[in-house]
Amino acid sequence: MTHLVYPGAVHSRFEHSLGVYWLAGEAIEKLKTYQGLELGIDQFDVQTVKISGLLHDIGHGPFSHLFEREFLPKVLNGFKWAHEQMSAKLIDHIIDVHHIDVESEMIKRVKEMILADSEFALPKSAKEKQFLYDIVANGRNGIDVDKFDYIVRDSRACGLGCSFDFHRLMETMRVLGDEICYRAKDYLSIHKLFATRADLYRTVYTHSKVKAIELMVVDALSKANSYLELSSSIQDPSEYWKLDDTIIKTIEIAPDEELQESRDLILRIRRRNLYQFCNEYSVPKDQLEHFKNVTPQDIACSQKNGGVLLKEEDIAVSNVRIDLARGMQNPLERINFCPGL
Repeated sequence: MTHLVYPGAVHSRFEHSLGVYWLAGEAIEKLKTYQGLELGIDQFDVQTVKISGLLHDIGHGPFSHLFEREFLPKVLNGFKWAHEQMSAKLIDHIIDVHHIDVESEMIKRVKEMILADSEFALPKSAKEKQFLYDIVANGRNGIDVDKFDYIVRDSRACGLGCSFDFHRLMETMRVLGDEICYRAKDYLSIHKLFATRADLYRTVYTHSKVKAIELMVVDALSKANSYLELSSSIQDPSEYWKLDDTIIKTIEIAPDEELQESRDLILRIRRRNLYQFCNEYSVPKDQLEHFKNVTPQDIACSQKNGGVLLKEEDIAVSNVRIDLARGMQNPLERINFCPGL
């Protein structure tokens, strides 16, 4: 829903997936050019990495992370589910339905690569060439072509400056000890990768108007869920693939009385009658470890007498943690820098 605040942000997951596919191909080809014989990189490896890049995000639901992180936990009472899991299931579904002739070992590796940076990561079947798992979704240190694409693409689409240059990193990266390493003098470029990502979260992804619209979409989908059974599809790839962003238009034009509340919320979004932003609080760094998420109940109970009193259902709270992609840790500490490169 970012495009309703940043009009240039109309690019889709499809465009991003094509970008990651291309970058994954570039990365593996460069490693093959410089170290192909030494590392034993073959065409099977190249194809596997490129397919992983192309298909890594096909498991995303309507409005991407909103569906996974906001809508599903609300309607399924905190149920844990990840789009990477659905990407893996959809790959199997597509192959079965369309009778695609592809090596089973390749598909197994593709799914492992897609899940590599998620909490549902699979054991890696390959004992050698572990560095291949770091190209698309890097579970070791977070440097991967997925970030290379969306950070640059989102920054440009939203009219923000982007000083991060991934071309330099891709040109000079090498594999040492079965891990992709970088030159020590490129540490600033890598820091810019994580810093630019954090800036995108602060200025774009968690912009107050963007969050207001997202909260309204979540409420609209939640109110429609019992009637449309949106959440039930997450267990069945044959039904899940039918869900996309057009669900909002489907609700908007449906005559069903059961969807009236959802239609009213969507109309409010169209008319820019959005939920009102009230306040924000930045938690001091030294208090983060023991800080508990604020709830609407906390806000409602802290009101002073006098004036209009808000009820718990009138309040929406967004608890957002913005870091350098590795929590409290400095991501640079997890990267192998090689002075000799």
